Amino acid sequence: MDLTGTDFDVVGIGNALVDVLSTEDEAFLDKLEMVKGSMALIDTERAELIYDAMGAKTEASGGSAANTLSGVASFGGRAAYIGRVKDDGLGTSFAHDLNSLGVHFRSAKAPDGDPTGRCMIVVSPDGERTMNTYLGASATLGPADLDLDLIRSGAVTFLEGYLFDRPEAKEAFRVAADTAHAAGRKVALTLSDSFCVERHRDDFLELVAHGVDILFANEDEIRILFGVDSFDAGVDAVRGQCELAAVTRGAEGSVVVTADDLVVVEAHPVPHLVDTTGAGDLYAAGFLFGWTNGRSLAESGRLGSLAAAAVIGHLGPRPGISLAQMLDASA
Repeated sequence: MDLTGTDFDVVGIGNALVDVLSTEDEAFLDKLEMVKGSMALIDTERAELIYDAMGAKTEASGGSAANTLSGVASFGGRAAYIGRVKDDGLGTSFAHDLNSLGVHFRSAKAPDGDPTGRCMIVVSPDGERTMNTYLGASATLGPADLDLDLIRSGAVTFLEGYLFDRPEAKEAFRVAADTAHAAGRKVALTLSDSFCVERHRDDFLELVAHGVDILFANEDEIRILFGVDSFDAGVDAVRGQCELAAVTRGAEGSVVVTADDLVVVEAHPVPHLVDTTGAGDLYAAGFLFGWTNGRSLAESGRLGSLAAAAVIGHLGPRPGISLAQMLDASA
């Protein structure tokens, strides 16, 4: 695509969360009444309780879109992020970490309101992850939090479906999409989660049909979005709804769908599957890096598969290695 006048390949908008990890024993889970291996959405009071109780912690910027942008940067792409954090310790930690990865993040920190969002991940001795997610300030992002000049300067504006729960976030997505299109840019959306699609199916359909050029989904999400019973029916339904859709199928790879083409992409081999967290985020990173840098749909899909493979071979939603070096080795 034509990147004339763009400062960034991808500008992402999403839930700005800090991943807080600690290793704890079974007694810790029992004491705090956590269900081992589960993911719970929690309130402010519970978030502060768990955070204070955790032992030695590691903290890193997190959230689906932030994972995608870190992947774009790891390939050597130009990435920027818009998200809402509070002016507190975790907000500072989020900004510092994301910028250290090569992702431009300059969103103003909120002076009041909910604390910075966080996903507190307790790893038990057997490697099982128990997650407690507090959305906090991230969930209240609205149109006023958007940097419209930044959106205009990006070849693609990437929207995270997880953020779509509140009316102000839906309006922010519409404003962002309109701004990007008015500047001659493209808009991408990741559906993020099948339950999210179920909650907001009509609004997502409207956004996909009128505001989205590139759609990312897995096979469950695409079926639910279009109310069909099979993957093939989902592919037929999405064709023509937007410029292109990249639909992931786990070990079966992915397909890239356009109005008159279907590109089948094989999954990149993974010697040992450890943790699928972040696989979809990194697939989007590889695809968008390839597509914004002039690669074909097939090659962009291959980069998506390569990035997804890099993240599912270990714990955590980030590859932990240079994707640019991995790409060079695979050439």
